[in-house]
Amino acid sequence: PNSLSVQTGSSNTNINLTINGSVEIPQSRVTVLRGHESEVFICAWNPTHDLLASGSGDSTARIWNLQGTREPEIVLRHCIRRGDTQVPSNKDVTSLDWNPSGTQLATGSYDGYARIWSSDGNLVSTLGQHKGPIFALKWNKKGNFILSAGVDRTTIIWDANSGHCEQQFSFHTAPALDVDWQSDTTFASCSTDQKIHVCRLGELRAIKTFHGHQNEVNAIKWDPQGRLLASCSDDMTLKIWSMSKETPVHNLQAHNKEIYTIKWSPTGPGTMNPNATLLLASASFDSTVRLWDVERGVCQNILVKHSEPVYSVAFSPDGRLLATGSFDKAIYIWDIARGEIVHSYRGTGGIFEVCWNSRGTRVGASASDGTVCVLDLRK
Repeated sequence: PNSLSVQTGSSNTNINLTINGSVEIPQSRVTVLRGHESEVFICAWNPTHDLLASGSGDSTARIWNLQGTREPEIVLRHCIRRGDTQVPSNKDVTSLDWNPSGTQLATGSYDGYARIWSSDGNLVSTLGQHKGPIFALKWNKKGNFILSAGVDRTTIIWDANSGHCEQQFSFHTAPALDVDWQSDTTFASCSTDQKIHVCRLGELRAIKTFHGHQNEVNAIKWDPQGRLLASCSDDMTLKIWSMSKETPVHNLQAHNKEIYTIKWSPTGPGTMNPNATLLLASASFDSTVRLWDVERGVCQNILVKHSEPVYSVAFSPDGRLLATGSFDKAIYIWDIARGEIVHSYRGTGGIFEVCWNSRGTRVGASASDGTVCVLDLRK
């Protein structure tokens, strides 16, 4: 059995836990989906059905149906117009997001276009306004706007029904890397320019700008209530911001390499799990994941098991488990309260993204070798 070292944030004592051999997920509970011809950077479950979307360097997104009968996947080919013909863009699909009702999928590509597709694979609209690759895109909760962030230093709010650009925001001085909605019309954006802007539809200036990071800001996320904004950076820090303060509420320093991504737990006030503590997970190139009690501004747990950069973390819908995926090809599912691994799986490629279905019964993962795998965690 593997020996696992768990460090608790408070006392930093090493407790050696032996992983029970039974945590390895048997191959019979794993579905490996093959079809992509290049690395698969992203994946996301449909919020209402067991459809898993994936986006790849092969210039396609795919929708895999896991609702029982194995049907062939739907291939969303990203094409651009050359004269009178449509030709493959040959550019990476960098981002995807389902609308809240699960009827449409938005994709962002290195070809500079965002696209909206129906869940059965028809191209509904092509959103062309960015002058360069799109790095991130998100639907708002209402499902009427899509937000995108681009290398062209701008962020755009699109009308999802008409496909028109509602407003383009040009406040960053370098590529915009991530965006996140605070409400249906207010959002934050971050950039390689080290700044974070909070913008609102109809406002011609940023309504707030947060300075403090000393290197590019990789990801930003509002907490479930839209009260606190978390940001992570190549400066190895995690910062928590409030609209009522100029300086960070918390400046969390513990990782010793770049922090690639962050996720809030679906717990605390305003969530389905109101009595549980609100946590923030941070994933770093130092191969660790840290869990932070944000109210107190302390690291509650360090999840030490991966041996390569951790690219993705995802909380289960009930907030009790955390899935982590790393370039070491391993997917670990941790019991957050105990800080222990309860399921593990080693894939055939480095893991770029992990995600939970809405019922919390399956974890999807996308990998560098073109595979997408689904772990069935039903008892």
